[in-house]
Amino acid sequence: MPTRFRPYAPEQDLLLPPSLKEWLPQGHLAHFISDVIDILDLSAFYAPYEGDGRRNAPYEPRMMLKVLIYAYASGVFSSRKIARKLEEDVAFRVLGAGNFPRHRTLCDFRKHHLEDFKSVFKEVVQIAREAELIQLGTLAIDGTKVRANASKHKAMSYDRLQQEEQRLAQEIAELCAQAHTVDADEDQRYGAERRGDELPEELQHREARLETIRQAKARLERAQVEADTARGRHEGDERKSPRGGRRYKRDFGVPADDKQSNFTDPESNIMKTAKGFQQCYNGQLAVDEEFQLIVANELTNNASDNGELMGLVKTVKKTLKATPEVVLADAGYRNEADLAALEAHDIDGYVSLGREGKNQAKSDADKHPATARMAAKLASADGKERYAARKALVEPVNGWIKNVLGFRRFCLRGLQAVRGEWDLVCLATNLRRMQPLLEIE
Repeated sequence: MPTRFRPYAPEQDLLLPPSLKEWLPQGHLAHFISDVIDILDLSAFYAPYEGDGRRNAPYEPRMMLKVLIYAYASGVFSSRKIARKLEEDVAFRVLGAGNFPRHRTLCDFRKHHLEDFKSVFKEVVQIAREAELIQLGTLAIDGTKVRANASKHKAMSYDRLQQEEQRLAQEIAELCAQAHTVDADEDQRYGAERRGDELPEELQHREARLETIRQAKARLERAQVEADTARGRHEGDERKSPRGGRRYKRDFGVPADDKQSNFTDPESNIMKTAKGFQQCYNGQLAVDEEFQLIVANELTNNASDNGELMGLVKTVKKTLKATPEVVLADAGYRNEADLAALEAHDIDGYVSLGREGKNQAKSDADKHPATARMAAKLASADGKERYAARKALVEPVNGWIKNVLGFRRFCLRGLQAVRGEWDLVCLATNLRRMQPLLEIE
């Protein structure tokens, strides 16, 4: 008896229109993201189109947002790859519902709504709170370095910028003198018919490079002025410290010789990572203990975490109208003002005062009373046990972002742009984490 196979007719037309939802199994992440986005307030995404009166109808913002979030949640970040997935991947086609926006359209949508991703992230956090996935019993805070969309080899130190500025200025002066000599010779030989103001291509290239170098040098100087002002210095201070002690090594507003500026993404900075020094941004996360959901995030171009602690705590309080009971953070957040602020807000904080496994420096109880009290708390058995939980709470979330989602490098450039992209990454991470948790419930 011949073997009977299941029907297979690839050329058979569908007799009835298929339901898109049947293309994916129940419980698929795409369905979950679609359902969540459908209940959110997306008025900010629709506002730019109101009263536009355009002839060509734009793509539905809700559909675009679903596609973009699912793309990040499944590890697809390039707009070109997202556009390709909309044609080849079933989950993307279900969310697109027959729409195939070009990669440029997807890229522009992402850029135009960078500030709106924050509100969506906060609204999802509030939903998680209502679903009892966030308890705010213990909050773990940490920073992670994410590579910028720029190469560290496209950067130049302040000392090198000064040298290049002088060298190019001298070369331009020599080329200009040479051009004037040639013009005078040609005027004498052929008459004064030429305009005489044409710039040789070589001179144009050098002038453009000189302008780029001057702009980079000015950026470093502006940043140094802001940093010196924050320290209490003022112009003409003759390097005297306002708090006494040693004199400053540099004049007011003069950057260190090794301070670098990147030509591709000037707002990113060189930071130390597990793979050496890279051009990076510093992503901040506040993670709730219960189900390791991100309840607040921030992003800076400063390699140090110092001073970021209370900003994250205040963001949590503003978003959820509640204050965490316990906050855990590593030594990067050690700061007398922040430790005192935790006490003022009645938050039981455990902030390391030194690298784990190393002897911690003793604090002067008169000058740094909050730090001294923290040292005593961490020295107790209960303090050691509580702080030991920090790494297991927040480090896995960093791992999910970089290894599960595969997000190790920003697609956009500039501090404001990457902040919006970081919101999108954290939003996608939360939704991916929430789906199995809500199914269990």
